[in-house]
Amino acid sequence: MSQKTKLEALLTKRKEQGSLRTLGRGALGMVDFSSNDYLGLARSEDLKNLVIDRYTKNKYSNGSTGSRLLTGNNELTTNCEKELARLFGFEQTTLFNSGYTANLALFSALPQRGDTIIYDEYAHVCIKDGCRLSMAHRRSFKHNDLKDLERKLGDAEGEIFIACESVYSMDGDIAPLEGIIKLANDHKAKVIVDEAHSTGVFGKHGSGLISEMGLQNKVFAVIYTFGKAMGIHGACIAGDQGLKDFITNFSRPFIYTTAPSPFEVISVQSAFEQLRIQPSLSLNLQSKIELFNSLLPEFASPSAIKSVHIGGNEKTKSVAKKLQNEGFDIRPILSPTVKEGSERLRICLHTFNTEKEISLICDLLKNT
Repeated sequence: MSQKTKLEALLTKRKEQGSLRTLGRGALGMVDFSSNDYLGLARSEDLKNLVIDRYTKNKYSNGSTGSRLLTGNNELTTNCEKELARLFGFEQTTLFNSGYTANLALFSALPQRGDTIIYDEYAHVCIKDGCRLSMAHRRSFKHNDLKDLERKLGDAEGEIFIACESVYSMDGDIAPLEGIIKLANDHKAKVIVDEAHSTGVFGKHGSGLISEMGLQNKVFAVIYTFGKAMGIHGACIAGDQGLKDFITNFSRPFIYTTAPSPFEVISVQSAFEQLRIQPSLSLNLQSKIELFNSLLPEFASPSAIKSVHIGGNEKTKSVAKKLQNEGFDIRPILSPTVKEGSERLRICLHTFNTEKEISLICDLLKNT
């Protein structure tokens, strides 16, 4: 069978399963209950004007011109990293162009041959991809299951790394961070946490769950992502000076990629400034979360992400279509993105969603 025929066969199988992925656009004219723009910063005119004003006044170049180790490093970037370190409560941070790249950079480089990475089975694919690129042994533990994690730790080899997310992107549930840290201490393991969906939403000035819980000194590294609640793009890895030095010397996705542009860096600084001067944003979001939880307690979660399990690709698409016909942009999450049988609606709440809209969605779901 030729390579072309193999590709065609794989695509045909997806079509027959009703799970073929296609590129779409945001649903024009519909109310957004789908995007990760939890705080509405992606659509914020105040943030956009602040970024443009700072960028224009300082006459920065259009691009960074190279990798950080060549011509791409500058005072703007290093100052931003220092500001982020202070905000999150770590010694150092290292900026990346995206959360995917940051996770790939960390997990592909840090664990060495003979080491073991144990990750939550629901961890984002970028964590898993980074683990695959490393020379270490890799194992998963059942989602948020401390007993299973303990069993996996019992026969782990070499340096041990535990990887989890603070808030999980599909169900919006929270990792048992303190329990994971206790097990890590018992087994002399290092904990790495991805805060993609908690950055901006939890913690003082959007500093995340690790900061809110005061766990900075008990974890080895944290990945903060700015493409969700922060409404912009980019990410950083937070840890101590030794970790930053290691990334600078051994992480290929850091060494061999073009550094973030001045516009990206200014966007990061400006987005966190917006949270400092508008604390009402997080309070507003929390009130919307509490409203949804009270109306549909069976689908409650402590985050802005609500997962409504339906089951079956066609049935899930049908329910999503019903909500879309009422003017709500709610997308079905289908297999193979999730396991077959666990297809669901992923509903994201935002500061700009009204109480009336949330109540109507809950009523529609109750009658589905």
